[in-house]
Amino acid sequence: MSKPIVAIVGRPNVGKSTLFNRIAKKRVSIVEDIPGVTRDRIYMEAEWTGHEFTMIDTGGIELESSDRITSAMRQQAQLAIKEADVVVFVVDCKTGLTAADEDVATILRNADKPVLLVVNKVDSIKDENEIYEFYNLGLGDPLPVSAVNALNMGDLLDKIVDNLPSEPQIAENSDEIKVAVIGRPNVGKSSLVNALIGEERVIVSDIPGTTRDAIDTHFNKDGTDFVLIDTAGMRRKAKIDMPVERYSVIRSLRAVDRSDVVLMVIDAVDGITEQDKKIAGYAHEAGKAVVIVVNKWDLVEKDGKTSLRFTETIRGELAFMQYAPVLFASALTKQRVHRVTELVKYVAEQHAMRVATSVLNQVIEDAVAINPPPTDKGKRLKIYFATQPDVKPPTFVFFVNEPEIMHFSYLRFLENKLREAFGFEGTPLKLVVRGRKEDE
Repeated sequence: MSKPIVAIVGRPNVGKSTLFNRIAKKRVSIVEDIPGVTRDRIYMEAEWTGHEFTMIDTGGIELESSDRITSAMRQQAQLAIKEADVVVFVVDCKTGLTAADEDVATILRNADKPVLLVVNKVDSIKDENEIYEFYNLGLGDPLPVSAVNALNMGDLLDKIVDNLPSEPQIAENSDEIKVAVIGRPNVGKSSLVNALIGEERVIVSDIPGTTRDAIDTHFNKDGTDFVLIDTAGMRRKAKIDMPVERYSVIRSLRAVDRSDVVLMVIDAVDGITEQDKKIAGYAHEAGKAVVIVVNKWDLVEKDGKTSLRFTETIRGELAFMQYAPVLFASALTKQRVHRVTELVKYVAEQHAMRVATSVLNQVIEDAVAINPPPTDKGKRLKIYFATQPDVKPPTFVFFVNEPEIMHFSYLRFLENKLREAFGFEGTPLKLVVRGRKEDE
């Protein structure tokens, strides 16, 4: 199931990103030191009292627009209404109520979504006396917080969790391979879906963002059941709002959460963009299998090394996703489209592969013999044994004497040896290090 979306909106300089980062620190997790994973996040996986959700910093979503700040603010509010399950509306205690705040509040009051009014930069008792004017926004009781000083963060997270939607119980076919088709607007996602299923199931237009809603398309290919989660869908022309298309990333996050395999569609003419990197990073961290499809390959002038150079560019831009196979195709001419389902099925199998413990430990022993573990202050790391407790993604736990000695570069070496031995093409691997004393 996709995680609930919590969108943070507010005019510039009210502290949206500071609040976003403060909540991120509430989640205790291992941060991968992987080159190429963008640190300019617009999303963050959060957990509070056992409830998981995805936070979106609308200030981090790029708007290619010369509109006034008020117009951009209105677009952010529209995003929150259309896409989020809970909206956190941030205002600034220091500057007080502004016309831009009132403009967005007017939109949010009419939204059929929970809205939490958060007054940021409340750093003293004196500041608390300044929050009452925000009652004029008509959005209920304002919650005073200080993102910088972590004031009332627990109260805010409690309110967020209280307003999250309950998870519906949906029966799913466990044998179906769920495939999310993602990519920025106008890269040919809908055309690719139509080419895969062999019919015009999804409306196609050369206007970026013609489609907005996620559509599930079920089909069978060579005896395998697939469901395509297209992050584009049908909508009436009257509903098209071009600036908001920059927020199509939110739809992609939902689709990735629900999928087994991600088809990352890239425009062969335009290449990889920052939004592509962000979504690819999300798919990687979510542990999804990935196939990179370079669409519109028919429009590229080629020589004998064009595909090689393009692949090298992809590997450089998406350095954290070296495991993902790259397919050059054209949804328009159907060039190599038949290979998409073959690759999806293959990486789905790799994603669900389980290795016998005895075989796994033999590979690790051989790797250690080739390249001994690192030492720290005269103490050498010892790897006692490894096991694979989970799949999707394949997860490996290494029991060692001193976990802190396990450098990420050596962990990367072990990952490479696992890939050499077993493949795991198209899927990230999750490697966990746990301490264990020799006498245990």
